[in-house]
Amino acid sequence: MKTEAKKKLYLVTGGMGFLGSALVQRLVKEGHRVRVLDNLSRGAMRRLGDAGRKVDFVRGDIRDARAVQKAARGADGVWHLAFINGTEYFYTKPDLVLDVGVRGMVNVIDACLKHKIGELILASSAEVYQTPPRVPTDEKVALTIPDPLNPRFSYGAGKIISEIMAVNFGRKYFDRVLIFRPHNVYGPDMGWEHVIPQFAVRMKKLCSKNKGQIRFPIQGTGKETRAFIFINDLIDGLMVMAKKGEHLGIYHIGTEEEVPIAKVAELVARYFGRRIRLIRKGEAKGGTPRRCPDTSRIRRLGFRPNHSLEEGIKITCQWYDGNAHKAPA
Repeated sequence: MKTEAKKKLYLVTGGMGFLGSALVQRLVKEGHRVRVLDNLSRGAMRRLGDAGRKVDFVRGDIRDARAVQKAARGADGVWHLAFINGTEYFYTKPDLVLDVGVRGMVNVIDACLKHKIGELILASSAEVYQTPPRVPTDEKVALTIPDPLNPRFSYGAGKIISEIMAVNFGRKYFDRVLIFRPHNVYGPDMGWEHVIPQFAVRMKKLCSKNKGQIRFPIQGTGKETRAFIFINDLIDGLMVMAKKGEHLGIYHIGTEEEVPIAKVAELVARYFGRRIRLIRKGEAKGGTPRRCPDTSRIRRLGFRPNHSLEEGIKITCQWYDGNAHKAPA
């Protein structure tokens, strides 16, 4: 006779961000109780949809130790996603990126220890190894900071510190610690600082001003590659990891469909019914020429993504097409 898995009370930090809100909705759907800690600096209640009525919301800053301890009280586990993402912020506010990342991680671990919470699931990033020595890249690749003077690496450094803390405190104080590294997640309402939203908003503006083929500026050569995963597929992967992942396990969650950024621009243009001519510009210092995860570890647990890049970009562009007027100036 099968017994139903125990339903838990989870604290999700950053639970009104792009990834966090999708996770919260799934946890609620699966019958768990959820408490969200978010300062709403970049998150929004609307992202929770109908699940918002079932969530216990604590407004607070991850850097505030008392707020984190208050939010963690009574929780069975913590999903720690609160961090500052977006390449623009890495370059312009590296001190803030590190303050939120490192101080936040310290506060989360301290709160777990205070309240004897045995389960911690940490959101990391592919930025922990920056330019990988092999592609597709597995979880055992060395974690590196190529240049401490480049502000871009503030994000990767914060994630490396978080991973090391999670693993080493996890050995002694936790029953179960899991770390996931999402790879280029995208979808509707993901923010405005990322490549696909930026392409969609710019393409819409250019189409309104020009007929025929569009001259489309792009950073770099367009040959740089990434492997994108649609938000719903990422959450499927997280659920698989949460159910079957091993203690102190690190998991890449993404796809192995490595595509050049030029193709992404072409797929966005296809949504708008246009052809484009790429206008190449200089590459940002510290950019990565190739990135694609080896997903063997999460696939062995049974995960398979369901959305093609073409399908996911169409869904994403539909949202940004209809909401382009909300983009910051």
